[in-house]
Parts: sequence; structure tokens; C-alpha cells
Amino acid sequence: MSDVNFVYLTKERLIELEKELLDLKTNGRKEIAAKIAEARSHGDLSENAEYDAAKEEQGMFELKLSKLENILSRARIIDASQFEEGLVHILSEVKIKNIKTQKVYNYTLVSPEESDSTLGRLSITSPVGQGLLGKKMGDRVQVKAPAGLLEFEILEIK
Repeated sequence: MSDVNFVYLTKERLIELEKELLDLKTNGRKEIAAKIAEARSHGDLSENAEYDAAKEEQGMFELKLSKLENILSRARIIDASQFEEGLVHILSEVKIKNIKTQKVYNYTLVSPEESDSTLGRLSITSPVGQGLLGKKMGDRVQVKAPAGLLEFEILEIK
């Protein structure tokens, strides 16, 4: 298996996903089965919209379960102590300034599976994330983003 197929997660995120999978396999499946049983009790299945909806929900549920299992099967735990200090890498906390607007942003660079812009968790596969990787404090980075060409200065790396 090549390195490209790995999913890099923090230990905390791996534990969260394992708990979610366990909950889905136990409680989630029971809930879906109960909905299907309830819909079946309403009679003729060929004209039972509630049954069709429950079966569709079951399909979506199993797809979610399968995706989660796939992520966990390819998961590798990452540890920031493995990386060279002073350079931006996955798990780095960076403070950057947009040169044009002078606005300052704080991000933690994470794997795509952990990204969440509302929490300041920026994917390393995003245009900005890719542009920052391997750079050091004081570097200026130009990034081609959907909004156009952006330029940032790296103010701080933790």
C-alpha cells in the first residue's frame, strides 16, 4: 500500500472515529432495523412509502458505515514531534497574514478528514494548506485559490 492511500489522523481523532463506528454498529443498526420493522407492519410493501424511505435510509447508513471503516483501515497516527521544527507541516499551528487585506488568520494544518474551517482546522490538501507546507516563519506564499491569487506572510509557527 502506498503512502498516498494512508489517512493521517491525530490520536484523538482516531479515538473519536472508532467510538462513532462502534455507536453506529450497535445503536444505529438497531434504530434502522426498528424503523424497517415498523414500516413493514403497515401492510403491503409494494405501496408503502414509509418502508421505501426506511430501506433508503438503511442504504445511506451502510454507506456511511463503509466509508468510516475504510478511513479507519487506512489510518495512521501522526505525531508532530516527528517533523522538523521551524517548518510548516501537518499539525503545525500557523499565524498568517493576507498581504492584500492585512487580515490575520490562525490555522492548524490537518488531514482532509479532520478539516473544519469553523474550528480553524485547515486541510493540507487545500490550496492554502499546500502552499504553506514546508515553509518557514517570514516566508511569503502565493496561492492559487478559487478566489484568485492570494499572498500570505507566515507570522508564526508552533
